[in-house]
Order: sequence, then C-alpha cells, then structure tokens
Amino acid sequence: MKSLLSIVLVILTSQLSYSQTYTGGKEDIDHILKNTVLFSTYIKDSNYKMIGASYTNDAKIFPNNRDIIEGTKDIIAYWTLPDGVSIKHHKVVSNEIKILGDEAYDYGTYEGTTLLKNGKEVSWKGKYVIVWKKIDGIWKMYLDIWNSIK
Repeated sequence: MKSLLSIVLVILTSQLSYSQTYTGGKEDIDHILKNTVLFSTYIKDSNYKMIGASYTNDAKIFPNNRDIIEGTKDIIAYWTLPDGVSIKHHKVVSNEIKILGDEAYDYGTYEGTTLLKNGKEVSWKGKYVIVWKKIDGIWKMYLDIWNSIK
C-alpha cells in the first residue's frame, strides 16, 4: 500500500511540474494547438506553401543567431531545406497560451531531428515565444521567436 501511495504521489507531482496553462476560450485554444501540430507536420513534410500560410502576411520570424526575417516569401525561403536534407522529427509543446481578444501569446519548447544528406541525424531542442493573430477567424503566427537549448 505504501508503494502504491508513493507511485501516485510521484505521478501527481510530475503532472504539476509539467502543467500547462491555457487562458481563453476553449475553441481558440484548441485552434492554436491544432495549428501548432499542423505546423510540425508541414515542417516534416517540407510543405513550404502551408508553412507560409501558417503566418500572417506581415509576419516576422526571429531565428536563433539571425536577423529578423519578414514576409511570407522570405519566411518560406528560410524554412526551405537544401536538397537531400529533411526534418525527421518536429514537436512543439506549449507551456502557456493566453488569448487576448484577436491576439494571443504562446510559449514553450520544441525539439526535432534533421536527417542530413550524408545520412547523419542531428537532434536539437529549444524554447520559443509566438504572438498569434486571428485573421478572418483563423489563428496565424505573427511573431515567431526561438532559440536553442544546449
């Protein structure tokens, strides 16, 4: 009985330490979470058209150790992989999403694996902040900043 109680306590405390905070309407939160999963799919599929469509027309991205990149055309160019390179794994975990009218913010962590032309796999992870805008009823990324965690 004591070991069962210990297991339950460990499960509960681990849930608390990895809890997520979502503030706002359930439909809006669910839409942002769905778009986040879709974005990972687009990254893995090298679907550049849909990667671009995930952002507002006036979006800006802030890649690690790079200048700010603005606009759909340049954002797509940033995400376009060289021939023979692919993203094998891409996952985003939102720690907090807060809806503020037709804007929202979201922060959390990401991880992934790149498959290089020579067959080598490179894993990476980091943290991010996204500012979302609701455009014609659709949540799109307006500001997207991330950096790696060593």
